[in-house]
Amino acid sequence: MKPLTIADSPTIVLGLQDEIRRSEESRYDHRLHGVLLVAQGMTCPDVAHLLGDAPRSVEYWVNRFESDGLAGLSERERAGRPRRLDDRQRAAVDRVLRRSPQAAGLSGNLWDGKTLSTWMEQSYGITIGVRQCQRRFRQLGFRLRKPRPALAQANPEVQKAHKKNSKR
Repeated sequence: MKPLTIADSPTIVLGLQDEIRRSEESRYDHRLHGVLLVAQGMTCPDVAHLLGDAPRSVEYWVNRFESDGLAGLSERERAGRPRRLDDRQRAAVDRVLRRSPQAAGLSGNLWDGKTLSTWMEQSYGITIGVRQCQRRFRQLGFRLRKPRPALAQANPEVQKAHKKNSKR
């Protein structure tokens, strides 16, 4: 019997691996298959090579399965820094960003990372970096708007004459 082949298999393999990582259930199934292959006699490095994972990962799966059973293969809480703002404070940040900084008692016309960081420190006594504040803007669906400075002594007629594409 002639073996089947898939066109552009390296790209397809990467796409399938991304699909496996996408959901919690598919990652559980992936680990389940890895443990099944080890139970059928394959070595951890062989299973890792076959599934596209590190051998140490397969060893972790097997050890967790041995100690906790099927529950050991499910997703666990991931390590990370705890949030500095609780849900109530996060909702307040969302509300205050929908108004101008002046309404919140700050100077300036537009919110930016520095302004939000200053407001959080004044309101909650929490120091949050500018970059983290900018990330918060994106999470809330805001886009970056840069004010366009208007020259104080600009003459519109002189500007029009100076433009490259203007009719002189």
